[in-house]
Amino acid sequence: MAGQTHKTDVAIIGAGPVGLFAVFECGMLKMQCHLIDALEGAGGQCVALYPEKPIYDIPGHPRIDAAELIAKLEQQAAPFKPTYHLGHRVEKLTRNGEGWTVETNQGATIEARAVVIAAGCGAFGPNRPPLTDLEKYEGSSVFYLVKRREDFRGKRVVIAGGGDSALDWTIGLADVAERIMVVHRRPKFRGAPESVAKMEALAKEGRIDLVVPYQLHGLVGANGKLEAVEVATLDGQVKRLEADILLPFFGLAMDLGPIAHWGLNVERNHIVVDPQTCATSAPGIFAVGDIANYAGKLKLILCGFSEAAMAAHAIYPLVHPGEALHFEYSTTSGVPR
Repeated sequence: MAGQTHKTDVAIIGAGPVGLFAVFECGMLKMQCHLIDALEGAGGQCVALYPEKPIYDIPGHPRIDAAELIAKLEQQAAPFKPTYHLGHRVEKLTRNGEGWTVETNQGATIEARAVVIAAGCGAFGPNRPPLTDLEKYEGSSVFYLVKRREDFRGKRVVIAGGGDSALDWTIGLADVAERIMVVHRRPKFRGAPESVAKMEALAKEGRIDLVVPYQLHGLVGANGKLEAVEVATLDGQVKRLEADILLPFFGLAMDLGPIAHWGLNVERNHIVVDPQTCATSAPGIFAVGDIANYAGKLKLILCGFSEAAMAAHAIYPLVHPGEALHFEYSTTSGVPR
């Protein structure tokens, strides 16, 4: 779709769970959407970072894997026939009469009456450990996320980090990997107490090795194939861990990118919005999900869903000026077939 100009009611920037649900909410109010995301597929962080990780706080789903949630949200949005622009990063957002023009790095131009920013915390990427020749192993022996647990079956895995991701995948891969070695620079871990207790229980059972207090020091291998990970104490004592895989979990580097230059009210990498409508400081631009901020904000997917609904109702008079909105429940209105 590069080089084309598209006209639509609402341009949604970000195809994560909240962006997908915004398509549904807008569709229920007879508003057409174009959805733009820099990633090659829909799902945002849910799919890019933890597709097989269970989520427990989605209403009606006591447990649902992130990838399954995204699949269901895509199915829910499908009746409203959204147009997807995946692999497109929004580079420019300019006022166009009563609406906005969105331009992407792939040459697509989208003219919309309103814009919804559902971009999580902007562009994100892993914080990489400062190891020599790290890039030679990335994608073959060094990974920053786990897409499929089965990919690590029978492998000797070094997990570095002390937060929730490190703990979650230590526990999640314990029954799959041949051996798991957890490297952290101090004995105390930052993750949820329940996860710390589970990890320590695995260590007592001899199912994993806790390599503390150590930090990553070097990689040993050739042609992208890891043979060992070197770790060192703070006073320089080096130890060799025979390993096939390194999973460094040191958090994400967040970057608002071009969003920071769109003239919105930005505080600490978040966009300040009106909590009643999710409107930003620019008329016709709304922000929902993790990127939106207001007093009492909770960074939960379910709160993002609510924000998507509020934003859609606030957008309706912009797309359908002069038309009264008669609120209906979905049980009354139904969904297009």
